[in-house]
Amino acid sequence: MNYNTEREHLIIPEYGRHVQKMVKHATSIADKSERQKCVQAIISYMGQMNPHLRDIPDYKHKLWDHLYIMSEFKLEVDSPYEKPSPEKLAEKPDLVKYPKTKFSFSYYGKHIETMIETAIKMKDEEEKQILTGMIVNHMKKCYIAWSRSSIDDKIIFKHLEKLSKGQLELHEDFIIIEDGKATAKKPVSIKKNNHKNNYKKKRY
Repeated sequence: MNYNTEREHLIIPEYGRHVQKMVKHATSIADKSERQKCVQAIISYMGQMNPHLRDIPDYKHKLWDHLYIMSEFKLEVDSPYEKPSPEKLAEKPDLVKYPKTKFSFSYYGKHIETMIETAIKMKDEEEKQILTGMIVNHMKKCYIAWSRSSIDDKIIFKHLEKLSKGQLELHEDFIIIEDGKATAKKPVSIKKNNHKNNYKKKRY
């Protein structure tokens, strides 16, 4: 019995051992024309094995790249795409630089600070006060969602003053949202009706 550990290493396991053997056979064909026909048949078969690849843009290009990889880049055929190089595939992707933003209050997040900056730049005082009220209410929602407890409204106002550097003021008639309304409501569970036949059996 031959164990998989004793067999030839599968370069791309998704295609299985048979496809790899087919690619190896195509590589060994001396006649270029026959080799080309064999490769076209393999590409067609690979596409049938992985129909999900058809949803990927330029999926045939991906099939050809896989074909070259399984041949260990030894296959010499006419391809509609540029032959990939081992060096190119071995290249590591560039590190993604994540923005490092310092928050004055982490539980409010960056969006609140952006909204405050936008409100400060507004020239229409009435619209600025409306937006400031919306910001304060959202700040309270964020804090309660983070701490899962109520908070003194005066603390929210102090936080607004600090974040806006005293440049935003609330309307004198403004009333902050109540704690109960600031808490997210739990979804109402709907009980499924039991479809039972509620009828009396007739007695004969």
